[in-house]
Amino acid sequence: MDKELYKNHSEVCKVFSNPARLEILDLLRGKGASVSELTRRTGLSQANVSQHLSIMKSKGIVSYRRKGKNIYYAISNPKVVKAFDLMREALVENLGRRFMGMGG
Repeated sequence: MDKELYKNHSEVCKVFSNPARLEILDLLRGKGASVSELTRRTGLSQANVSQHLSIMKSKGIVSYRRKGKNIYYAISNPKVVKAFDLMREALVENLGRRFMGMGG
């Protein structure tokens, strides 16, 4: 079971290896957003946004619902946001230490 869990963990972490997907995840925190809203806010093409959302959906990171002609995406588990925030905090702290080390 551990090997399978490590494999799945690795696959989900690959989703976080793309800056565009990280931006989309950040924009989805809270209430979620439609594809057209994500396209407008990221400056990416609709095809590109849809491709990233499809990857995240396949890994269970986002869920969607259809409302009329629009599809709205949301983060499927609030712990994803928590993991996102913890990683960002660690990166900011690491960058701060590097910056402080350069100044002294």
